Amino acid sequence: MQTWDHQLPIYQQLADRLAARLLDGELTEGEPMPSVRALASRYLLNPLTVSRALQALDEDGLLETRRGLGIYVRPGARDRLRQAARERFLHNEWPALRDRLRRLGVTANDLKWEQ
Repeated sequence: MQTWDHQLPIYQQLADRLAARLLDGELTEGEPMPSVRALASRYLLNPLTVSRALQALDEDGLLETRRGLGIYVRPGARDRLRQAARERFLHNEWPALRDRLRRLGVTANDLKWEQ
């Protein structure tokens, strides 16, 4: 069962989930996206909400609509998404995380990157 955070619009949360699937390689560049109906059924959402999520991804340059064929993942979308997410992390999340690690006395040697 899907759970949704009430602090963000559901369409944005779905767009974020689909973007994560793209980053994880579950959605492949150049391949068609699942249909609006299929996504609505999978995530138990109104098709209009799903359409808005796909529109948000399209506006970010990750998807393209091919008239009469459907919606496809744009070539280069994964790299574009990874770069944008990396920039957001380094500028927004990392400084606060680094400060917290310092306050807790956690060093690089304490962190296990591979588990």
